Amino acid sequence: MTFEALKERVDKIVSDESMSIEGRLLYICEILEEHVEHYNWVGFYFKNGDKNELKLGPYVGEPTDHVIIPFGKGICGQVAVSNENFVVPDVSAQDNYIACSITVKAEIVIPIFVNGENIGQIDIDSNTYDPFTSEDERFLEYVCNKVATILT
Repeated sequence: MTFEALKERVDKIVSDESMSIEGRLLYICEILEEHVEHYNWVGFYFKNGDKNELKLGPYVGEPTDHVIIPFGKGICGQVAVSNENFVVPDVSAQDNYIACSITVKAEIVIPIFVNGENIGQIDIDSNTYDPFTSEDERFLEYVCNKVATILT
């Protein structure tokens, strides 16, 4: 499925108020993991109240021990501080990487902003080296912008 077709699916999911917010987020994870071959783990992390840490939200993929991630730790924690996209073509080359699985080769993390504040992120792991393109980045920014509309 193309990113354009997936955008339509995301739009429908986001606007479906018959589902809970958590249900919609999980469904987005499911369709991304199912329809993008190099998305092997898809999940959301959100700022944990007033703490300087992220808490795992809905996700699809292998279970993870990383339910809480301090700001600054790992790729997700770095995005919480930098407020910028982080594309990692090869996780083994990152000093500040928190390994979730030995099968993960690459990661992309895109922040979610609500009213200018970084309140969370989408995190995607791939079992393929260097699979993420600028198209992935733009698509995931679109997803995060849509998700932000239901988190306000």
